[in-house]
Amino acid sequence: MGVSGSGKSVIGRLLAERLGGVFDDGDDYHPPSNKAKMSTGTPLTDEDRWPWYATLRQRIVDMRGKTPVHVLGCSALKPVYRDRLRDGDGDEEIAFVLLDGSRELITARMAARKGHFMPLSLLESQLATLQATPDLVRISIDATPDEIVTNIIEHFTRSE
Repeated sequence: MGVSGSGKSVIGRLLAERLGGVFDDGDDYHPPSNKAKMSTGTPLTDEDRWPWYATLRQRIVDMRGKTPVHVLGCSALKPVYRDRLRDGDGDEEIAFVLLDGSRELITARMAARKGHFMPLSLLESQLATLQATPDLVRISIDATPDEIVTNIIEHFTRSE
């Protein structure tokens, strides 16, 4: 989880690959109306998000038993959004990894990417919306993708 440009797609894919699991990009589940709204620089409202989070929660449920690990990359910036994804599941079933980086690093990444519907102008609203809580596993993105994935795996290996 994290703001746009934090590396959710790249890190999520690598993490799922290294763990022999499946990766889903939450962006692929946005309805066209949400993508159109964001592409114009308009932040989504909670009313825009609820159906999307319901779809993501259903995907989480659907993947149970089909893969040893299901990695889902999505923003989940507020505790209430994470609660919708968790829907009563405990830490044993769902863990939230916050890909954490400086505004400068994320700005540079967003400015460099091409063809993404999320404009740089929405970064500030995402940073303002982000509510970190103690249950989040915070992983610095100031490293290579392979190093970030190794840090995530090492965190959970130590926690077992």
